Amino acid sequence: MAEEQWVDVEGRRVRLSNLSKVLWPATGTTKGEMLHYYSQVAPAILRQLADRPVTRVRYPDGVEAERFFEKNVPAGTPDWVRHHALPASPGAPDDPGTEGTVVDLPVLDGLPALIWVANLGAVELHTPQWRVGPRGGVHPPDRLVVDLDPGPGAGLADCARAAHLIADRLATDGLDQTVPVTSGSKGMQLYATLDGRRSAADVHGYAKDLARELARAHPDLLVADQKRTLRPGKVLLDWSQNHPAKTTITPYSMRGREHPTVAAPRTWDEVGPGLRQLEWDEVLDRLADVGDLMP
Repeated sequence: MAEEQWVDVEGRRVRLSNLSKVLWPATGTTKGEMLHYYSQVAPAILRQLADRPVTRVRYPDGVEAERFFEKNVPAGTPDWVRHHALPASPGAPDDPGTEGTVVDLPVLDGLPALIWVANLGAVELHTPQWRVGPRGGVHPPDRLVVDLDPGPGAGLADCARAAHLIADRLATDGLDQTVPVTSGSKGMQLYATLDGRRSAADVHGYAKDLARELARAHPDLLVADQKRTLRPGKVLLDWSQNHPAKTTITPYSMRGREHPTVAAPRTWDEVGPGLRQLEWDEVLDRLADVGDLMP
């Protein structure tokens, strides 16, 4: 495979480079294999990326080297990549210090844009819980997310227990369409579909109240306060990612961890003591077997 080439992707010319560069030294996984993954998972991940501005975490020299977060579109961005100039914290309640700040964020609305950004070494794609309109207006959130982060001495099995508790509680409020996602890192996320009628501030407040209620009801397992001294042996319910200024790893995104893991949607039957993180090739096999689990 040539180290640099121009390819036609759905009518767009996209430059690919350094395809044999090893990005995950522990497994020998190359940039070319990452591009293959994103091309194969595109039908599923593009549904999650649709109309959501993307913050990227780039690892140009591999996951063991320096990384950097990128919000604005970089110099040299093709003119066919959609992007929107938005306030740094659109609709954020009580968020001082950002008034007048604007970021120009890309929206990856097709396979050419997805492959273009992956070729830049953007291993991780992070998105907010809201979408933008054709001219950049911000819509209310269409999903709620609770991030489950195990503290020292806790693990993914504890997150699985927590996920069932959260899903049962959400169902009592009519949010019964929930999907668990192993994060590709230590923990997992739980997504609940919203009808888009509640403001970002309302959803953020609801998630905060929900997390605190569950932490009070299950103090042996859950904590809703990020103080490190409170976290050993427990699962943090991070409600803050519903803040309109925050982003969460996109379902089906790869991760910049030691192994090429993925933020992988799971069935509820899997969410139990044997739950583990999945790598990119396993996720492609699962998509072929069980299909896309995200709404």
